[in-house]
Amino acid sequence: MKQQVFFQDLGERRYKEVWDYQEQLLKENVDKKALIRQLNDNADVLTAPPETIHHLLFVEHKPVYTLGKNGHAENVLISDEERDQRGIEYFHINRGGDITFHGTGQIVGYPILDLEKFKTDLGWYLRGLEDVIILTMAEYGLKGERSAGETGVWLDAQEKGKERKICAMGIRCSRWITMHGFAFNVNTDLDYFGLIVPCGIQNKQVTSLQKELGRELDMKEVEEKVKRNFEKVFEVELI
Repeated sequence: MKQQVFFQDLGERRYKEVWDYQEQLLKENVDKKALIRQLNDNADVLTAPPETIHHLLFVEHKPVYTLGKNGHAENVLISDEERDQRGIEYFHINRGGDITFHGTGQIVGYPILDLEKFKTDLGWYLRGLEDVIILTMAEYGLKGERSAGETGVWLDAQEKGKERKICAMGIRCSRWITMHGFAFNVNTDLDYFGLIVPCGIQNKQVTSLQKELGRELDMKEVEEKVKRNFEKVFEVELI
């Protein structure tokens, strides 16, 4: 029987609201794990241990730059004043990776999974997330690729000067509970990436499905494909 993952499409939301919600879901699962350990240590207690719950959140954020915990603030190329004038929020957050942009026309996916029910291997988990996007791109006739030493999904990753990133990734994991995730550029306004050094990687481009295909895509259509490929890669059922 496949594991079940509770799916929520949060629509368009500000970053901090959804960050707080992720933290809440992660804490609930971490607290359950602590209680499970406590019950296991007390064999006389007959209470059934609580089960951790898997979640997958989809959201389109209002324009925001997020900097990973070990990222470099100098990769933001505009002043705070100019950023405020443009209406772009900014947060230094607790995921891996460097600076990236989130905005409308981008599918941001936040899986909150208990990897102890899958595989306790962060490399395996990140490769799985990449596979979800690679499979989705293939449905549009595009060849998604990995770039050695760099997380995320690219096109023409091995052709110097042509490399372009279409999906950024950065995660946090606490007691094998994940949060944060991926940002897949569908109809994203790529001009925002020109004001940062995306992911801290110099001299490489950022792209979107819209740019590669030469047309605007139906966001719900792409979301459904990502959902089905998430189910396929992680062998789960979204409910």
